[in-house]
Amino acid sequence: MSKVLVSDPIDQAGIDILSQVATVDVKTGLKPEQLKEIIGEYDALMIRSGTRVTSEIIEAGTNLKIIGRAGVGVDNVDVPAATRQGIVVVNSPEGNTIAAAEHALAMMLSLSRHIPDANASVKRGEWDRKTFVGAEVYKKTLGIVGLGKIGSHVAAVAKALGMKLLAFDPFISTERAEQIGCKLVDLDFLVRQADYITLHIPKTPETTHLINAEMLAKMKPTARIINCARGGIIDEAALAIALKEGTIAGAALDVFESEPLGDSPLCALGKNVILTPHLGASTVEAQENVAIDVAEQIRDVLLDLPARSAVNIPGLGPDVLEELKPYMQLAETLGKLVGQLAGGRVEALTIRLQGELATNKSQPLVIASLKGLLYQALRERVNYVNASIEAKERGIRVIETRDAAIKDYAGSLHLEATGNLGTHAVTGALLGDGEIRLTNLDGFPINVPPSHHMLFTLHRDMPGIIGKLGSLLGSFNVNIASMQVGRKIVRGDAVMVLSLDDPLPEGILAEITKVAGIRDAYTVNL
Repeated sequence: MSKVLVSDPIDQAGIDILSQVATVDVKTGLKPEQLKEIIGEYDALMIRSGTRVTSEIIEAGTNLKIIGRAGVGVDNVDVPAATRQGIVVVNSPEGNTIAAAEHALAMMLSLSRHIPDANASVKRGEWDRKTFVGAEVYKKTLGIVGLGKIGSHVAAVAKALGMKLLAFDPFISTERAEQIGCKLVDLDFLVRQADYITLHIPKTPETTHLINAEMLAKMKPTARIINCARGGIIDEAALAIALKEGTIAGAALDVFESEPLGDSPLCALGKNVILTPHLGASTVEAQENVAIDVAEQIRDVLLDLPARSAVNIPGLGPDVLEELKPYMQLAETLGKLVGQLAGGRVEALTIRLQGELATNKSQPLVIASLKGLLYQALRERVNYVNASIEAKERGIRVIETRDAAIKDYAGSLHLEATGNLGTHAVTGALLGDGEIRLTNLDGFPINVPPSHHMLFTLHRDMPGIIGKLGSLLGSFNVNIASMQVGRKIVRGDAVMVLSLDDPLPEGILAEITKVAGIRDAYTVNL
């Protein structure tokens, strides 16, 4: 009989499901060396946020088939190491959706009516009604940043409360936003017009300190902001100053840049601030939901059935997976690349299988391409299982084509993304040793291996332009690992592809586009 180790507190409903197919050992509070010592005995590991599953622990888990995280994020699991070992990693991307949405709404209403401070006042024996005069949310404008499942549920409830809804989400279509009941606008317009702003986006390099001093200064002095998403999206130091100076009226935060919060200027502020200790998913129902969801997936994998929310590998038969796995990595890489080149909201993705690849199954490659395309918006929340659903919800039209006549490589993949900022296309292939090569960019022939940090330019093919760009990057202490130019005709339009050792410093992209002859520039982080 299979053995499952549960190393964090899990709702009993999850334990009961696992017990149907396995011997379940609940051992919480294990130190890393203790976990490493015993993990080899188990076929499955179920965790929450307390256990860190490192590469060392994964290597020691010689019998592990699956690691289940009862929650959304898998930051505490070394997913690449698990993938290398052939271990499925699953999570519960929707188990706490309602809990998180309701907490954001509760924070908004509590902030409006000063409920925490009024409660404390009465318990002190006071009856001070004048101090706690609040504000109604009815007919007020709610700005929702991020229209995923949580943001959409907040929108539905807020609409029922009689609120007007604005939304900012560069990865969702206008039609989808209208279906939810929101008017899709840019972030600048939203922060200027909204009476309440609620954040429902992942923390990424692009969203870190998205709400900073500049953004706070644009808000109404009566505006209130709520963050139950991820710590670090709001610049907390700037927020504390804005609240103290009356730039905005209030803030309610459930998540922080550093947790536990510790010494923070936010703690010294009065009734215009509500702080809770990351309670977004802390409901009896949510904890039961995620436990059941992940336990069912562990049970299915132990019974040789596919998992429905696999983070690292799709629910494919091992023969198909083994054959297409290198091409799925190619598809995901190209999806990440073309998504960042397109920027903004992608409305359509064309996927063309070329050469020998045209005779293969397309669905795994389509899913991998969509996973890469949506990664910038969703990060760990998108996987091979939900990529198609997420794309459909965002109104992305997917077009599949095949062309076996293209023989430049044995098999190649072409992706073209069309969005509100234009169209970009990229082609890639696998070399004999499985190395990925980018072979075409927006119609320009290239031959470049993808790297973690890349810079692409569209420019006139003219003397001196490469030197100017190199000098500019050097002045910002940016080291170029490799460079290649692709062109169709001499002194016509051309593209330049640079692999960089580090990400570009802030502001340098604008300086690059000022170089004479450079028409556009894009950064891509893979």
